[in-house]
Formats: sequence, C-alpha cells, structure tokens
Amino acid sequence: MFDLLFEKVAYMDETGTLCRERYVGVTGDRIRYLGTDKPPEAARRTIDGSHRLLLPGFVNTHCHVPMTLLRGYGEGLRLQDWLYTRIFPFEGKLTGDDVYYASLLGIAEMLRSGVSSFTDMYFECDRIIEACTESGIKANIAWGISGQDPSFEANSRYGIVERWMTPYRDPTGRVRTEQSVHAEYTCSEALVRDVAAYAKAHGARMQVHLAETKTEQAECIERHGVTPTRFFLDCGVFEVPTTAAHCVWVTPEDIGILADHGVTMAHCPTSNLKLASGIAPAWAMHQAGVNVSIGTDGASSNNNLNMLEEIALAALLQKAKTGDPTVMHPAEVLRMASRNGAISQGREDCGQIAEGCKADLILFDLSAPHLQPEDEMLAHVVHAASAEDICMNVIDGQVVCENGVPCHIDLERVIFEVNARKRRILSEL
Repeated sequence: MFDLLFEKVAYMDETGTLCRERYVGVTGDRIRYLGTDKPPEAARRTIDGSHRLLLPGFVNTHCHVPMTLLRGYGEGLRLQDWLYTRIFPFEGKLTGDDVYYASLLGIAEMLRSGVSSFTDMYFECDRIIEACTESGIKANIAWGISGQDPSFEANSRYGIVERWMTPYRDPTGRVRTEQSVHAEYTCSEALVRDVAAYAKAHGARMQVHLAETKTEQAECIERHGVTPTRFFLDCGVFEVPTTAAHCVWVTPEDIGILADHGVTMAHCPTSNLKLASGIAPAWAMHQAGVNVSIGTDGASSNNNLNMLEEIALAALLQKAKTGDPTVMHPAEVLRMASRNGAISQGREDCGQIAEGCKADLILFDLSAPHLQPEDEMLAHVVHAASAEDICMNVIDGQVVCENGVPCHIDLERVIFEVNARKRRILSEL
C-alpha cells in the first residue's frame, strides 16, 4: 500500500525532463512508483495532480536560520560595518531559547517556499537541531568557529564542537552535523588548519564563507600572499567535501581549484546584491565543473528565506552577467536548487524524482492566472511562481506543510516569542 499517491501529475525527472499525466507513489520515506498507468495498489491518501507540478524539494545550501531575529536590522551598511557594528553585538545577546524560536520562524518560512533541507552555520546549534527535529525539516548544521567566538577555548579547540555534536546523532539521518570555519578574515591560519584536520580525522564535511567581497579577497592576498581559495586549499580545508558560500570574487585559478577538489558553491544572489558585494560568476563556475547550488543566506542580509526568489534572481543575473539569454535554462537552475544542493549535503538519494529516492517533494498548484497557460511549467516556476503557489511540502514521505501551514510548528506562539525576544535584546544594546 502507498502512503501517498499523486494521480495524473506532472513532474520533473532526474534528467530535467518534464513528464506529464503520471502517477507517483510514495511508501515510507521513498518514492516507490513512477508510471503512466495507475498502480493496482491502494493508497492511504490520494492527491489529485490535475493542473499541478511535482518537483524535488529545494535545498537551501547557505543559511544562518536564527538570524530571522535580526531581519531588517542593520540596513544600508557595507559587509564589514554591518558585521562589526550591528550583527556581532546583537548576536552577543542571544540565548539558546532565542536561537530556538528564531530557528522555528525561519524553518516555517522555508517550508512554505518549498525547502526540504538547509545547510546552516551558526552557534547554539543544539537548539537549531531541536527546532529541525520538531518541524520535520532536514539540515546539515555546523558551528561557525572563528577567533571571535567568546566560548572558544584555546586549549581545547574542539571542545565546543564535541559538546553539541556527540549527543545529536540523528538515527533518521535528517539532521547531520558538519564542521565550519567562519571565514579567512575571522580566523587565524592555525585555527583553520586545526579545524580542517579535525574534519578530515572525523570524516566531517566543511562549510566556509569564501571570497564574498572584493575587500576580503584583496586583504587575504595582502596577509597571506594568496587568495582566500588558495589559503583554504593550503590549510587542508578542501581535503573533505566543502560547501563554500558566495564565491563572488574568485579568480579563474580559484574556480579551477574549486572544481578540482569537488567544492560546492552556494550561490546567494540576493544577499550579495543587498550588501553590494557583487555578482558571483555562477554560470562560469558551473561550466568549469563546480557543483553550483543556491542559498538564501540569513534573513538579516536578504531579508527573507524564500528560495523561489533566489532561483529567479540566480537565473536572471547570470543571463545579464554573461550577456547570453540561453544560460540557466529553467531545468538547470531548478537542478541547482535541488539535486546539486542534496549532493553538497552528502544526500545522494535526495533531490530528484526517481524510484528509490527519498520522497522529498513539493507540489505546485498551477491554476493561478500568473501560471497560465501551463504549457511551460518549469519556466513558470523559475520566473513567475511564488511561495503561495506551493500547496504541499513532503519530506521523507511525510507532509510537513500544506496550503502554507507548517504541520508541526505553532506559528502563532513562535511569532509572539520572536517579537518579545527582539524587543528585549534591543533594550540591552
């Protein structure tokens, strides 16, 4: 018996092909049937797929989900001023409960915009994991270590990581832990080398911010004589699977290094524009063999976690940057937002609609006027759809959000808590 059966639905398969009038059967946490004929097995729940499109769930490959609490805080500043005069002082006031409720708010926002999994770099990570577990979303979570971390102990460099990693081994695999150094400009070389060695010894993946601004690139060359990409390579960071956020100012040599070492680029177009960091060469990196994925960054530099906006902007910016309207075909950018993101997280059985893969699925209702006529469904999703057009989000075969309502989050309570907590923090600054 199927747990879910989508009848006469259109879907994008693993090759990027649009398949119409199909049946998709889900049993447990996996896709068990794809076909043109209705299967003989019964289903606990049958969903009419008429005028609807099924896609793999999106994977947000760069986020700081508790920063929903800082949404709109620190507007109109350059990255360095934004970080050191607004963000870091505010974050110094955050408690574990603050992080928990802010994470739930961000997760609710992501679920509504079709995200099945996200990659996060922050602190108080045990409380982020708690929010993920309750909501049903998947996540790869890393404690963003830097020289400025007040809880970092010089004589026990990995104590902070082990304190939260060890107790949270999720047997379902939905939540996974990774390693991270925040950035070259916030970490000493010794710290980067130590964390990279720890990740390699423990078989952990890595997350970094990389070449986000022109200043970062230039000052790293002044400090170390090499670009941030070469710096991380020399420190051993890329000896494990790594997701590098931004990559706006990478050189052709940098791109070759990232491609040769299997590094994933997390393209964050909105954040890069809002902070005036620039436009990353995402298409050139894709052409060079880099695994390009898409991220929102935090809600303090975006100001939302809406993956559909990132997908649309990523496609448009690369057309403008290259001067070529044929690049970033809808199927390609949708793959970046799903399959490529799953690969970056080490989730090889996720991010595509194929028999045996995890049932991470989002269902679009195409009946709205801005999605008609429906003959070009994939283009409509990239260039016309909004989060309100997503009527269902399924993760590991479980419906976690339906008609815009997260199934396991008390959104009214969460909104009350985050507003009260932000007022408290602002009064303390």
